[in-house]
Amino acid sequence: MLVVITYDVSTTSEGGKKRLRKVAKTCQKYGIRVQNSVFECIVDSTKLKQLKYELNAVINEKEDSLRVYRLGDNYKGKVEHIGTKEVVNMEEVIII
Repeated sequence: MLVVITYDVSTTSEGGKKRLRKVAKTCQKYGIRVQNSVFECIVDSTKLKQLKYELNAVINEKEDSLRVYRLGDNYKGKVEHIGTKEVVNMEEVIII
């Protein structure tokens, strides 16, 4: 299923900047960055639980915000891209 992860981490303290880097790094393990604080991830329910567990361990719930949008398996008609950033098909093999 496609899951969109968005976050807003308070960076007013040094700890916040560190959390911001850790949240981004955790999201990169599961998906691709499509905006500064937005990731698209193709995951099953087990990986989603693991991702949420890892993110919950990083964020400070009193200062940070995390949103998870589940678009499901039939997401292709639900996502529209307008603008300059290249669209990556996450279901194809990516060679780096």
